[in-house]
Amino acid sequence: MISSILTKEVQNYITNNINSNISKLILKGTSFPNVETSQLIEQIEAKKRSQKKLPTWFSTQNIYYPNKLNIEQTSSETTAKYKANLVSGDNLIDLTGGFGVDCYYFAKQIKQVLHCEINTNLSKIVTHNYKQLNSLNINCYPKNGLDILNEEQKNYSWIYVDPSRRDNVKGKVFLLKDCLPNIPEHLDLLFKKSKNIMIKTSPLLDITSGIKELSNVKQIHCVAVNNEVKELLWILDRDFIGEIEIKTINFTKHNNQEFNFYLSEESSNNSTLSKPLSYLYEPNSAILKAGAFETLASKLNLKKLHKHSHLYTSNQLIDFPGRSFKIENIEIYNKKTIKKKYKNEKVNITTRNFPISVENLRKTFSLKDGGNTYLFFTTDNENNKIIIDTKKA
Repeated sequence: MISSILTKEVQNYITNNINSNISKLILKGTSFPNVETSQLIEQIEAKKRSQKKLPTWFSTQNIYYPNKLNIEQTSSETTAKYKANLVSGDNLIDLTGGFGVDCYYFAKQIKQVLHCEINTNLSKIVTHNYKQLNSLNINCYPKNGLDILNEEQKNYSWIYVDPSRRDNVKGKVFLLKDCLPNIPEHLDLLFKKSKNIMIKTSPLLDITSGIKELSNVKQIHCVAVNNEVKELLWILDRDFIGEIEIKTINFTKHNNQEFNFYLSEESSNNSTLSKPLSYLYEPNSAILKAGAFETLASKLNLKKLHKHSHLYTSNQLIDFPGRSFKIENIEIYNKKTIKKKYKNEKVNITTRNFPISVENLRKTFSLKDGGNTYLFFTTDNENNKIIIDTKKA
């Protein structure tokens, strides 16, 4: 952490050049004697990346930013707020604190928060930023969180951990046992120190695999922002032995789409198949990640087009956690028909359970992107390859 970066002149320069051309700034170099050009650029790029993801940090004066990789890996404020609403109590320890966004919001729900970060420079940065943000009930420790659990005779209302998904040998990893720290290996220690554990994992982690690696899983939260799954949250309760509940949420500009179910419901439900009716529904990415394919149809009284298509239909329009469309026309997939009807037209394309990719369909039929027409290339309940022509409902 370089104190010169926090001078008024340097901070003004960073703010005034948020939208400047980085290449030109590099060529121009620095006019500040105690700050290198690369350090200035690092601050500008990291702050720029925070503008939408971390608006509280972006709008607060004298925030010191780590490298842009730390910003990429940190939780957004949207997901951090969501996590904070899942916890309560006297104290929480974050074993892998990072840039500290999650702790900032945990501290609004928990009396005392402990931020552990093995990177001493990053810990200094976070300590400084919490002062600027007026977060007075967070203590930062530049130490391994597991070491603190082992060394101190103290229990916590909650333990939170976001294990690193990168390995120096294997590169990017997806099994929990390959992450750092190895949560399955240290689960006994965590439960010794707290009844409640929250683990944040990559959205690429297979849910079935995670359940096998962990124990006492009470809930799994699939959290998406603008239809992109950002994280899986695993809630573990030392005393829990019941059914696992899956909670999905998709934060959009207009609303929050929620759908919850129990894992056992998916295996016990069998949806009814149907030809496309009046309306077509495409589930949001959080539901697709959670695998609520049969339960969704059952709970919302919808029919599926095909067992493996994961598109739904009804005669009456319903409030649906995803995208809803009015069906205009249905045709059997035919190259001549597409060329005649849609060539050089602006259309939005989605493929579900269809052998040709969106990219190849656009190339083959010269289909431009955009417009108000949404074409779904899929397979119906009689295994016909079909095109469903729709407009947004």
